[in-house]
Amino acid sequence: PEDLSRYDIEILAEINHAPFLTDEEILRQADHYRENGADLIDVGCVPGESWARTGEIVKMLVEAGHRISIDSFERSEVESAVANGAELILSCNHTNLDWVSRLGVEVVAIPDVPSDFESLHSIVEELTKQGTPFRIDPILEPIGYGFAASLERYYRARRVFPDVEIMMGIGNLTELTEVDTAGMNVLLAALCQELKIQSVLATEVINWARSAIGEFNHARRLVKYAIDNQTLPKHVDYQLVMLRDPKLKELGSEALENLAAQIRDPNYRIFAEENALHVMNRDGYWKGTDPFELFDQFQSANPKDLDASHAFYLGYEMCKAMTALTLGKLYQQDQPLNWGFLTQAEISALDRRREQGEDTQCGPR
Repeated sequence: PEDLSRYDIEILAEINHAPFLTDEEILRQADHYRENGADLIDVGCVPGESWARTGEIVKMLVEAGHRISIDSFERSEVESAVANGAELILSCNHTNLDWVSRLGVEVVAIPDVPSDFESLHSIVEELTKQGTPFRIDPILEPIGYGFAASLERYYRARRVFPDVEIMMGIGNLTELTEVDTAGMNVLLAALCQELKIQSVLATEVINWARSAIGEFNHARRLVKYAIDNQTLPKHVDYQLVMLRDPKLKELGSEALENLAAQIRDPNYRIFAEENALHVMNRDGYWKGTDPFELFDQFQSANPKDLDASHAFYLGYEMCKAMTALTLGKLYQQDQPLNWGFLTQAEISALDRRREQGEDTQCGPR
């Protein structure tokens, strides 16, 4: 396997609307983000409100070993967060430049409105004059609200500020586009890698983006490997091939017919290929697209051969096989379907019986 241990892009993972969560929920979410690759935990506050517990929560997270950024324009929240260990402030524009620049920690400079790139110039000049550490975020806009133009601003930012660190908030795309997020995260990571954008702010609020942090973690490693080695990000790592599988292996109709003719035992073999389910044992070979009809067919061939545990096993396996057919995935009996980095280990029926000291001959029958 290729070495995908290296990456350049830092992940800030936002805990959205933290004031609405319990302490336990905040800690659990922060730990989840860190386990999935987040480098900083961003404490997201509620715009227009002031949360008295901001400093307390930041302190709790810092004591739990997390690096913290604070996402707020409310002065009391930001000052309390910084006093308790927050190392980065999101965000800074002309509305809070006068006080946020004096807090002694790094800030994320943004334009006053996303389309006003020139306002970013004066903010950068003032922060540089005051010696305040900063990175800039030209703001990625959602599709339908200036997405392409906002991409151009990141290119312009890199040209105008060649030595300044840039951050991209990617949630406006992943959260506001109703599509699986893995592909988007790879494209965004590639854009960041090529433009030397050193950090992203990511979220997992809406359900289709629930694994977005982990996806970007894999994506940032994949694109660094591809760009550093001047190779395509193909046949390198399959962790982000999730909906379908990289390649299908099929026996073909002739091989299935030959196999069915050779079986002399009652154990059922299940295959999913040629747009159909195939079930076979010594009593017959059944194929079709409806698992309920198939079950009725092979049950009627030998009704005494199926007890409750065998019926459950066959139903479970045919469910996996049907899912594989629907999505174009590889089905292998007694093995989990491959969902990329989300794949869950599975103990087969035979292994369970071995662990329990039972007769393995009564497994997949």
